[in-house]
Amino acid sequence: MAKEKKEKTAAKAQNDKNEAQEKLEALEKEVAELKEKLAKEKDDYMRLMAEFETFRRRTAEEKLALVGSAATDTIKGMLPVLDDLERAMEMLSGSSDEAAKEGTTLIYDKLFAYLKGKGLEVIEAKGQPFDTDLHEAVSQFPVPDEEAKGKVFDVVQTGYKLGGKVIRYAKVVVGV
Repeated sequence: MAKEKKEKTAAKAQNDKNEAQEKLEALEKEVAELKEKLAKEKDDYMRLMAEFETFRRRTAEEKLALVGSAATDTIKGMLPVLDDLERAMEMLSGSSDEAAKEGTTLIYDKLFAYLKGKGLEVIEAKGQPFDTDLHEAVSQFPVPDEEAKGKVFDVVQTGYKLGGKVIRYAKVVVGV
């Protein structure tokens, strides 16, 4: 009987050991599945954060571009006024009306200083080599001097850059 009891106890102990082993394997499998799920969730989170960062950066860039575009359009609209003031100063240069000369020059200087403060730059053209990135040839003029060939002989309309980008090409006469 003692032997039978020992066998039952040994069988029960073996059975308990097998059950514990099965539970341990099940728990290890569950831990592995949870680790895999956690890694997937972490990867998804990192991707989502990267997408959000890209979205935020792109939105900020688009906003800056929109503001820059609006400023460019506004300044482009003011260029004809600047041209008119230049023509008025040119016409008044032969006049004896000093008040008109001074007033027109003052208005031109203030407007140009404001636009320059916003990043407007004059494209220097006269005497420069003709450059299609900056100049638009409206005419050609024969020049006797060989050095003047291929260079800007006269400026018909001043060109401008804003922030390093050409917003209006200089209309020029090129020496040939």
